[in-house]
Amino acid sequence: MKKYDVAAYIWPSYTGDEPRTRIFWPEGMGEWQTVKDMKPLYPGHQWPRKPLWGYVNEADPYVMEMEIEAAAAHGVNVFIYDWYWFDNRPFLEQCLNNGYLKARNNDKVKFFLMWANHTATSLWDKRTAHMHTPIWDGAVDRKTFDFIVKRTIEKYFSQPSYYKIDGKPVYLLFDIRNLVRGLGGVKQTLEALQYFRDETVKAGFPGLELHLTVRSRKYMEIKLDENTDIFTFIQMVGFDGITHYNFFDYANMRRSYLDVLEDAKAEWKYLCENMNAPYYPEVSMGWDSSPRFAQISPEYRACSENTPENIEKALRMAKEHVDSHPELKVPLVVLNSWNEWTEGTYLQPDDINGYGYLEAIKRVFVDED
Repeated sequence: MKKYDVAAYIWPSYTGDEPRTRIFWPEGMGEWQTVKDMKPLYPGHQWPRKPLWGYVNEADPYVMEMEIEAAAAHGVNVFIYDWYWFDNRPFLEQCLNNGYLKARNNDKVKFFLMWANHTATSLWDKRTAHMHTPIWDGAVDRKTFDFIVKRTIEKYFSQPSYYKIDGKPVYLLFDIRNLVRGLGGVKQTLEALQYFRDETVKAGFPGLELHLTVRSRKYMEIKLDENTDIFTFIQMVGFDGITHYNFFDYANMRRSYLDVLEDAKAEWKYLCENMNAPYYPEVSMGWDSSPRFAQISPEYRACSENTPENIEKALRMAKEHVDSHPELKVPLVVLNSWNEWTEGTYLQPDDINGYGYLEAIKRVFVDED
C-alpha cells in the first residue's frame, strides 16, 4: 500500500499567548477575533463560519493533541509551521513550541518549518488592513541569518518528529526577494544558503533539503539585480524542491473553484517543464480574505463552489501528479491549509462543511491505497 505525505500549512495566529499580537487582536484570542466578528458582505457570502472545535488556543498542548489525532485519522501526516522572525526575535512561535512540541502524540504527525520571511504589515489589523502599512521588516542581515540557521538546527532539526527526506531536514523558504534584499545581493545569498547546507551537515545530517514557494510567472521575472531575475536565481540555487503557498499566487480566485483547477493544472505542468527542481503539488481549499478588511469593494467576490466534492477533485489531481512524476523523491502533497480561516482556505471542520474536507483527504489518500 502506497503511503502519501500529506502536509498542511499551519498559520500560528490562533492563540493569545504571543503578546505582540495584541496590537492586531486586542481581545487576546489571536485572529479568532476576526473570525468571530465577521459578517456576510453580500447575498450568498458564506459568513459567519464557526469552528466546530470552538475558538481554541492552538498553543495549548491538549488542544494540539486533539488536532493531531484528527489530522492523522484523516491522512494529514505532516504540518508545515509558518515561522517568523521580526524585530530581532521569533514571532508566533508559541503554537509550535508550546502546542505541537509538547503534545504527547506528536509522533503521529511530523512537522517542518516554512520561514515566512515577508514583511509584516497592518494587514492583520482589520481596522487598518487596507493601508498595508509596514510594521516589521522580514528581511535579515547575514549575522541574523547565521543565528537563525544555528538556532533552527539545534532547536528544531533535532526534534524526533521533524520531517526529513532521505534523512535531510526539509526547510521551506517563502520570500526569496526579501531574503536577497536583506542579505545584500545575489552572491551573498548564494553564500548564505551554502552556509546553511554546510552547517546542517556539520550537525550530523546527510544534508539540507532546501525548498522554496514560487509565485506567478510575472513575479518570477522581477529583477534581483541588473543581471538576475527571480527565475534565474532559483535555477542558480538548485533548490531540492519547489511548491506554492496558495492557488492565489498565480490564479484569479474570484470565480468557480473548478475553473481555478484548470489554471493549477497548467501551472504545475509549466513548472515541471521549466524548473530544475521537482515540483510538489499544492492544493488550496479556496480563497476569501475579506474577513481581514473593514473596507472592501462592493464588487468583491470570494472563490465559489469550493465544496468538499470539488476539493476531492483537486486532491485526486495532486495524487495523479505525484504518481506520474517519478523524479519526486517522496509522494508529497502540500495543502493550504490547516487553519487559514481569514483567507478562506482551511481544513478544520466548520458549521458549513463539517468534516467534509478532511473526509475527502481520507478517501483519496488513505481509503483507496
